[in-house]
Amino acid sequence: MRKNYNCLKCPGYCCSYPAVVVSKRDLERLAKHFQLSPEAFEQKYLKSGYGYKRIMRRKKDQHYGKICQFFDTKARRCTIYKARPAVCREYPGVSNCGYYDFLRFERDAQNDKTFVSTTHHG
Repeated sequence: MRKNYNCLKCPGYCCSYPAVVVSKRDLERLAKHFQLSPEAFEQKYLKSGYGYKRIMRRKKDQHYGKICQFFDTKARRCTIYKARPAVCREYPGVSNCGYYDFLRFERDAQNDKTFVSTTHHG
C-alpha cells in the first residue's frame, strides 16, 4: 500500500491516543529491547485501561495534553521506533491519514508551517 502522508511532518497525533494497545508479542519485543523480563516491562511501563489488559502509560504533552511515555516531546519522534507495538506499525491502516491531511490543509490555509491542532485531548 502506498502511503499518502509523511509521519515526519506530523507532531505525533496517533501517539496521543488514550489506548496504545500492547499485545503479548509486542510485550516480548519491547521487553527484549529494554533488556527486561516481560513481567518487569509490563509492571514498569504498561497499565490496564479502556477495556484492554495492556496499554502504554502516558505523560504530559504541550500539544495533546497527554502522549505515549516513549514519545520525545521535543523532537516529536518515537524513541522506541524499532520495537514499537503492532498497532503503531499498522497505523492508520489505509493509504491516507486523516490527521495528516487535516494538518497539511490547515498549514497551507493559514500559511503556517508549524500549526498544530490541539483538538484531541484523550
